Amino acid sequence: MDPFLVLLHSVSAGLSSAELTELKFLCLGRVGKRKLERVQSGLDLFTVLLEQSELEPGRLGLLRELLGSLRRHDLLRRLDAFEAAAGAAPGAADLHAAFDIICDHVGRDWRRLARQLKVSDTRIDGIEERYPRNLTERVRESLRIWKDTERENATVAHLVKALRACQMNLVADLVEEQQARESRNESGAASPMSWDGDMPTSNVP
Repeated sequence: MDPFLVLLHSVSAGLSSAELTELKFLCLGRVGKRKLERVQSGLDLFTVLLEQSELEPGRLGLLRELLGSLRRHDLLRRLDAFEAAAGAAPGAADLHAAFDIICDHVGRDWRRLARQLKVSDTRIDGIEERYPRNLTERVRESLRIWKDTERENATVAHLVKALRACQMNLVADLVEEQQARESRNESGAASPMSWDGDMPTSNVP
């Protein structure tokens, strides 16, 4: 089965009828009124969004915004898990690791970093409304928005540059150290026997 369709089915099953009503209201500017009147489930709504190319495996920004408006952090984590599993794209694992470090170490200065990443003030205000008491989720959501906007241009190097521009050098160092460790691990796993050729041969009869 297509993992993306499995994800949408899972999200739909987790929505209450009241939440579906809210989602339909939030989609008024994107979906025609007649189509929305025919929507009876989350799957119906997602089908319409798929047909309009508003929703794709590599474009989860709209779905994140909708679920964020409902404050369904549990469903947002399912999106994270899907992206992590689909993250066979080069650098995806490094980016997720960098997100974790930044979320753990960037506190009340998250707005400065978000602006440096060119997240608009309107979206920053929306993040604050969505996560009034969860600073970590504010940081993570701003990073998600940046990643969805930049797409293939969203790299760890870009994040490190933004962190240093905000004078968050300690966090930037931690991200670079994590990336260096991952690179060493990957190179070690790729050539586990490479050291054999360097062993001394003087004791060989």
